[in-house]
Amino acid sequence: MTTSDARAAGPPELPDLDPGRYDLAGLTSDGFAALVTDSRPFVILLPVGSVEPHGPHMSLVTDTVISRGACERAAQRLEQGPILARIAPSVAYGVTECAAGFAGAVSVPAEILTDYLGAVMAGFLRTGSDHVCLVNNHLEPDHDRAVRAAARRFRPTQASVACPLTRRWARTLSDEFKSGACHAGRYETSIVMARAPALVDNPVRRQLADVPISLSDQLRAGISDFAEMGLSRAYAGAPAQASAAEGHDLLDLLADMIATEVADALASRG
Repeated sequence: MTTSDARAAGPPELPDLDPGRYDLAGLTSDGFAALVTDSRPFVILLPVGSVEPHGPHMSLVTDTVISRGACERAAQRLEQGPILARIAPSVAYGVTECAAGFAGAVSVPAEILTDYLGAVMAGFLRTGSDHVCLVNNHLEPDHDRAVRAAARRFRPTQASVACPLTRRWARTLSDEFKSGACHAGRYETSIVMARAPALVDNPVRRQLADVPISLSDQLRAGISDFAEMGLSRAYAGAPAQASAAEGHDLLDLLADMIATEVADALASRG
């Protein structure tokens, strides 16, 4: 299925998005309390990312930008239905051992990330939120496991994870994503061009050659270091082929993933 086909089968076009409308930073304590007492379920979307190299053309905070951009669209989508949603401040550090040999890679131990995320989630639940969804777009396997371990500390009705690593969502995304050759390639670059274009160096991007190396294949072979994989400039895929138009399509698909994970978890409350 192409990105265009997937979008055509998905939800209708959303109205113009005001990202700040759903940002927790715009709330006072009284404003938060009003959401807690609303009759609708109140959901916190918590973007999770990393600080790691994304080629010579993109920001170190790419994964966090993707998570937050998807949350903005998902919050709007959820509020078109019976669910209130707000976006918490991002957790921008993660398990980043694959890129350890490159400048700018900052990794935290998996157990610390799990404990930190678990504490943040518990805090939101204690203060009256009904559900916290961890939205993760840093796809390093050890990081994904640490994120999911935090969510497992809570009942399924209280916590969920939205991440495109699962087969359910991976199959809805672009061909490059499904190939596994997608670190700072066409897939991620397109999304950042759509959400935060100032974070993409387009003159450099346009000159980059394709690097058709599948990270997923390399990881299955036991290779977990970017340099050993052959990612000499910390990217794989085809960033020169990226476009903001494709990025908007992909953000819509990621928003559908988040909204569905949240709705499914809340539906299980009966």
